[in-house]
Amino acid sequence: MILFTSLLEAKEYLGPSAVALGNFDGVHKGHQELIKRCVSIAREKGLCSVVFTFLNHPVNEIAGKTMVKSIMTLKEKAQAVEALGADVMVAIPFIDNVRTSSPESFAKEILAEDLHAKHAVCGFNYSFGFKGAGRPEDLKAFGKKFGYDVTVIDEFDMEGRTVSSTLIRQKLAEGDVAAFARLTGRRYNIAGRVMQGEHFGRTMGFPTVNLSLHNDMALPMNGVYVTEIYVKRTDYLGGTYEEKFHSVTNVGNKPSVGQFAKNAETHIFNFNEDIYGQEVRVEFIDLLRPEIKFNDIAELSAQIDKDCIAAREYHGLQA
Repeated sequence: MILFTSLLEAKEYLGPSAVALGNFDGVHKGHQELIKRCVSIAREKGLCSVVFTFLNHPVNEIAGKTMVKSIMTLKEKAQAVEALGADVMVAIPFIDNVRTSSPESFAKEILAEDLHAKHAVCGFNYSFGFKGAGRPEDLKAFGKKFGYDVTVIDEFDMEGRTVSSTLIRQKLAEGDVAAFARLTGRRYNIAGRVMQGEHFGRTMGFPTVNLSLHNDMALPMNGVYVTEIYVKRTDYLGGTYEEKFHSVTNVGNKPSVGQFAKNAETHIFNFNEDIYGQEVRVEFIDLLRPEIKFNDIAELSAQIDKDCIAAREYHGLQA
């Protein structure tokens, strides 16, 4: 899959296309159905399948501050879209010339002229143009005028609720990472380079791998989670792969030992390597308990021991 962050570059590359429209934050199962329908239509009609979205959330751009936190990075979104079979992803900044364009200008200049759309696919609640004035029925009318067909995807329900990015953020805020996995088809994960921490865990006999968390991202509730960690390795040919280890992860501010920025501390079972500075990825499986402030270090240490026992049992490991 090819990723473009410029409409000009996309326009020069693309031929006739089928375009999936949406923000696609989280690429949940509803988004997946929409994108897969677009890919299917493109293959049937001999078109290029394109996913069109924005680099920044429109709500945040309009408000001038972060109102909606991102569920995925651009890299993660692109990987998820590529896995669904799309040929191209176009992600552009939601800036003034886009934000203030009328629905008709969006339909004509961006969709028909820049993206060379011959078919567009959107969700039942899709909006476009200045102040989101354009709706799916408007897109259909503009399609007849500018030469493309439109398919509107119905809402996607699971567990008695419409699946949405808002619902996924809510589940993360509640620490329900198991629901996140059901709604998206993949586990919630964080990735980065292992940084030096305060070594509180090591002094209590529970050394941890520390990852910083970004406040502009949707993050799970503070608590202790059953996790698996993937350590990036290099093979003898110079290629890279991930090695999986069972683990338990604390997400929070360490209220029992001071005031700290929110981070993730992962204790890896049956592991004694020094991996500072190396790239890792942590997948969240289930919540063990919310974050608690303990009266002293002894009480904290005793609870960590209980958390490790519970996580080991979850993983099927011997104590």
